Amino acid sequence: MKYINATLENAEQIYELVQDTIKTIYPRYYPQEVVDFFCRLHSIKNIVEDIEDGRVGVLLKDSKIVGTGSYRDNHITRVYVSPNCQGKGYGSYIMNCLENKISQSYDVACLDSSLPASSMYEHRGYKTVKHEKYSLENDVILVYEIMEKQL
Repeated sequence: MKYINATLENAEQIYELVQDTIKTIYPRYYPQEVVDFFCRLHSIKNIVEDIEDGRVGVLLKDSKIVGTGSYRDNHITRVYVSPNCQGKGYGSYIMNCLENKISQSYDVACLDSSLPASSMYEHRGYKTVKHEKYSLENDVILVYEIMEKQL
């Protein structure tokens, strides 16, 4: 297992992994409007911009991308593990890599947590500092948590 910086050649694979994970996992927790919102948020354009800025990594297992992580400053912005690879510690491995990178410049890491991920982050020592709501179409409200961890 190896976590490396993503390249533009990885963009399509990262996009497909993120979209597959959102479409597979999020409907268990969220209405379709929220699923669609996250799919739009993690567009190929946004992924490419983050790769160009050097803020995206990929987790390789047997030369195959099984997960990805992104950050901006001390804010972890995109951590996804392929649905068929979840439960094997890959997300924790990615988080360790991101936190190590962030700790070189910051004392605190922060993230916006979706409902499916909040318990994983709590187990890693993150604390909820604020509950947020975001209005979507059809009067649907996205509820998420802003979490922080001392590094």
